Amino acid sequence: MRTEDLQTPTLLIDLDVVRHNLATMRHYLDGAMHRWRPHVKTCKIPEVLELLLQAGVRRFKVATTRECALLLEVADARPIDVLVAMAHHGANLHRTATLAQRAPQHHVSMLSEDSAHAATVRGSGLGVFIDLDPGFLRSGVPIRERARVADVAHSAGAALRGLHCYEGHLHAGTIPERTAATRSILAELTAIARTMQPGLELVTSGTPTFPIALAYEPLRAFDHSVSPGTVVYWDARSNELGIDGFACAVQIQTRVIAAPAPDRITVDAGSKALDAAAGDPCAEALGAYHLRALTPSEEHLPMVVERGPAPPLGSLLRLLPRHVCPTVNLADEAVLVERGELLTIAPVRARGHETRPESQ
Repeated sequence: MRTEDLQTPTLLIDLDVVRHNLATMRHYLDGAMHRWRPHVKTCKIPEVLELLLQAGVRRFKVATTRECALLLEVADARPIDVLVAMAHHGANLHRTATLAQRAPQHHVSMLSEDSAHAATVRGSGLGVFIDLDPGFLRSGVPIRERARVADVAHSAGAALRGLHCYEGHLHAGTIPERTAATRSILAELTAIARTMQPGLELVTSGTPTFPIALAYEPLRAFDHSVSPGTVVYWDARSNELGIDGFACAVQIQTRVIAAPAPDRITVDAGSKALDAAAGDPCAEALGAYHLRALTPSEEHLPMVVERGPAPPLGSLLRLLPRHVCPTVNLADEAVLVERGELLTIAPVRARGHETRPESQ
């Protein structure tokens, strides 16, 4: 079977490019793989998680209980350290604790921003990382509210494992602007860490700022890790960051299904195949045709022919997603490619969310 024989839209993942990106990440880390805690919300596929394990990664971040369950299953007898980067409550917290109890060879921790929650997490047998908000206004204790940080640490007690400070909002602007803003946040983080017990892990940084954090000298006095996940696959938005060495491992194969005007075509990869939340264009066309993606609807992606000929009806195109993580999550299956050939069609097993409570 060939990739061109498959139905569209098709999620294609090039494992050779994934390996290249892992080697690039190793270079940024100077070989210190313990300084990388990748967020597997990007990967979601056992075959790719296995490549991370083979590369020596043993620290991970997850968001959902499904991601956690799959990661623990793939790691199996190889002990890993998993940080659930969500302050789960209720059935989600119970499910996470049960997963950890069933796999005692692994360490599982959870974020917390609240004293009562931290005590509950500790009582469930999980480790605790205090979530600090550096201005993202998404989750966490505001980084300058030291008394609240101390209260959560006190409630966590012996379960306290570290501090988590994700400056994920710093993806715009120039590299010098991102550098200055990142260093200001990291200075606040290290100031807090100096007031706390030794040996805590400091977890920072997604894809836009991880090189800045790795080069920030005061963090070298601590057990510090960065947590970019997009680097495994890379995407069109990451190409805008000015970070060298990575390549795009994911493409969407799509087919031209309409030609509504001489300078317009429509392909069958709409917002159910490509994430449309990260801005326009949601994808970039690859190959010989000069096309610009417009706003998609659910199953249709209109494109403008900016110059040159239009691709004929029925022809196959390749698209580079702007935001790869949710794009992977949209697919039930991924086509894994190696040495330019179709290797296998694999289920995207960590997509979506679990629903049933643990007791069911």
